[in-house]
Amino acid sequence: MQVPLDLLVRHCDRLLLTREFTDWDGAANGLQVQNHGGVTRIAAAVDASLATVRLAIAARADLLLVHHGLFWTPAHPWTGRRYELLRQLLDHDVAVYSSHLPLDAHPRLGNNARLCAALGWHKLEPFLTVKGRAIGWKTRTRVARDELRARLGAVLGCPPRLLACGPAVCRRVGVVTGGAGSELKQAAAEGVDTLITGEGPHWTFIAAQDLGLNVFYGGHYATETFGVKALAAHLSKKFGLPWEFVHHPSDL
Repeated sequence: MQVPLDLLVRHCDRLLLTREFTDWDGAANGLQVQNHGGVTRIAAAVDASLATVRLAIAARADLLLVHHGLFWTPAHPWTGRRYELLRQLLDHDVAVYSSHLPLDAHPRLGNNARLCAALGWHKLEPFLTVKGRAIGWKTRTRVARDELRARLGAVLGCPPRLLACGPAVCRRVGVVTGGAGSELKQAAAEGVDTLITGEGPHWTFIAAQDLGLNVFYGGHYATETFGVKALAAHLSKKFGLPWEFVHHPSDL
């Protein structure tokens, strides 16, 4: 079965409200590389890289869905490994669709919504505004900090780092996957006593102490596998296309 690429792109753009988001320079949400015009199999990955492109080709995919796309830095010159990446995409006719903040923020398929669901939280409120949009979620709960650490480790498949600077029982938890560690002051101002994110800089240890905030660093990669998997599964169900997650962890 083959589905027109432009049909999939239009559906994703509408579903994710792609054109309504302001993102970081270079994010280029939406279709980043086109193919001959048809899709028979989808691969999903956290990052667009030579390694994940090769994994997508090995999976016989002609569309690669990613959270982190190709254009974060100046995209030229296309030499060395960048040339090899482009050559692999064109030689094997693989399209690339990227969704960064739109996929973080989606209330059903987003990284943050899916991580909350995996932790058993469904009564959620918008949390942490980035580029004019709330991209995370917060919830009221009552869970021992050590129990939450164990639950989060089970969901992510790796133990999170914990800055245990808040209460031993977590009651107001905010979730923003990826690199939200620098936003501790804003998180505390929005009333949470615990923040779950992917990573943060060294100075956040002192900031967490000053704010009385628990911070879980689950890994940038590990916390952001949820969205592309959910989007690929959604497209598979709607359009009848097989899909595969191509795992290439950064361990960061």
